[in-house]
Amino acid sequence: MDTRKLNFAVCGAIAATLAACGGSGSTASSGSTSGTGGTGAQTASVPMLISDASSNDWATIGVKVLSIALIPQGGGSNVTVYTAPSPAPFVNLEQLDQLAEILGNATVPVGTYTAAVVTVSGNPGDVLLTAAADPQSGFALPAATAVASANIHVMNTQGSGSSLSAPITVKFVSPLVVTASGSTALDLEFDLSHPAFIIGHNPPGVTATQWAVDFSAPLRHRPLADLRRLVLRHAYGTVTGISTDSTSMTIDKDFPTLPAVSPETEVTGTQTLTIAADATNGTLFYDVDGKTVTTINNFSGETSLSGKFVRVAARYQTNGTLVATRIWASSTFNGVWLSPEGHVLNVNPNTNIITITNEAGIGIPLSVDANTKFFYRQPWNATADVTPIATGTAFLAAKELVRGFKVHASVVDPLAVPLVAQDIDIETAAYSGVISMPSAGGFTYTHLFGRAVDDYNVTLSYIAAATTNGNDPVSGTAISGYKWWNFAYPTLVDSGTSAVSDFVSATNGTASFGGTAGAIVPWGISYVLWGDPANATGWSAAASILEPTPLPVGTVASAPTAGTNVETFAITAAGGANSVTVDASTVSGSATLVYQVDMSGGVVTVSPIDITTAAGQSSFTTGMATGTKVRVSGVPQADGTVKAYVITYFTGTTPATSAS
Repeated sequence: MDTRKLNFAVCGAIAATLAACGGSGSTASSGSTSGTGGTGAQTASVPMLISDASSNDWATIGVKVLSIALIPQGGGSNVTVYTAPSPAPFVNLEQLDQLAEILGNATVPVGTYTAAVVTVSGNPGDVLLTAAADPQSGFALPAATAVASANIHVMNTQGSGSSLSAPITVKFVSPLVVTASGSTALDLEFDLSHPAFIIGHNPPGVTATQWAVDFSAPLRHRPLADLRRLVLRHAYGTVTGISTDSTSMTIDKDFPTLPAVSPETEVTGTQTLTIAADATNGTLFYDVDGKTVTTINNFSGETSLSGKFVRVAARYQTNGTLVATRIWASSTFNGVWLSPEGHVLNVNPNTNIITITNEAGIGIPLSVDANTKFFYRQPWNATADVTPIATGTAFLAAKELVRGFKVHASVVDPLAVPLVAQDIDIETAAYSGVISMPSAGGFTYTHLFGRAVDDYNVTLSYIAAATTNGNDPVSGTAISGYKWWNFAYPTLVDSGTSAVSDFVSATNGTASFGGTAGAIVPWGISYVLWGDPANATGWSAAASILEPTPLPVGTVASAPTAGTNVETFAITAAGGANSVTVDASTVSGSATLVYQVDMSGGVVTVSPIDITTAAGQSSFTTGMATGTKVRVSGVPQADGTVKAYVITYFTGTTPATSAS
């Protein structure tokens, strides 16, 4: 997968998390009662969410999470905090770019946990892949193509017949401590931008691309310090009641059917959520059927809400309770669902039409008029979260909304042609592309797309040094000001007084194959904030990810040779005039990720190679013999070499072309 095409995940919470698909709460298995996990008498409620990074090439990456278990510190039986209902619903990871899917609250025994086992279904048909409405150049599938289940191979499954599953053990960066007082959350995320997550293979003579899916590659732990800073995906549900004091409503969590049907129907989970109205700032309430909008501070005037379907934009309070920013209500599930959600595919300021790709890989055009309001989700700022940042078409002309932003729109009339946008919730705002002119004051992104109208050349300033910007993922220390990190090492955040100068140093290199193969330039993605003191009326860069630039599929020109903490080799590319030297780190904890991809007998196998060990280095040297097909993703250095983050080499039946 071309990591230049991807939006990178920063957070998302899955505190005892994926109870993900609407399970019936937690079930603690027999285990330790010593206070380090297990079935002790004390328990705590843990918010359950799931998040991921995104890929511009996919509209749907649907998975079924079967169970989640926490591993206690010091031994004892695992504590199962989620078991999926039957049948388990799909969760489309593609819709969770920088967002968290609110699933429910698990009851977890008080104790300390050091890892989790997340089990996903590995049966044919239990992983859905649908190409985006406009995948970028070089992608193996036409737009909106659903991959046949026979061409999807889930790695590392266990079981047999129709009971295949893939258990994934995730070690925590720091222990999860569950206490009886207060709320906690465990942040596990599926990083769809991981180059080893979905690997396409086009063997000679085979018509259809074969897709290997390795869930163990992208699932990782990122500590979460502040629930209030989570941007939650809009939650669907059926209202089951209003509290006696009218301050809150209770819903049964619903999930949209995948693949989508028309009219769309819900899959009802067994988790319930209690969501309060905003008594101070007000909650915007949209009656979809009646086509009215009001501001409510409680539910006293919504006595007919029970039994209706709702879509809710909510935020967490410090104590773990949920407060609604906006609520949409309808007598049908299709009524609240039929508002485009997805990544912005196209913005045309000449026609004032934006296109949003939906879960079926289809682009949905929306007309923006003088009354369209744009919201930027800021759950940590209750007033800003409910206040539009702009109204009307000028927002498009100024390139303040661009391809790649993750949005959820609401329409004035779901039957109108074309649809007219009433509100557009910007849930994730990110600019990406080639990084140039880095300086102490800012840097420039240049991103060219298939349609020139989507191209942009944007200069961003850094957020102000005093702006609160999350916590260090390892130490938990609060961060102020700009921060950045390398794609392969998301827990190694560069922040503080040297963050800007370090970023400038890291992005001023280039490498080149020469000829028609072209240059290798720094590439990144930056998540931006609206209205920061650094730019009160626009976007400023809050966090950047220096992504590995994918080199063309190449051929090993010289086999790896060992140096100090590094393996060095050279590769050539079709059309290139010279080779490029690549350095692979062998340092434990920051080693280059290496994968061997083998196709034999029609079966694709992906094997990780640990080059921090002597055995791994031996396998790497043998596999990377001169003439081997190889794909490298890395960052160009000032001396013209490439620092590799991910290396994938092909054995057995090698690819005729690059599929991903």
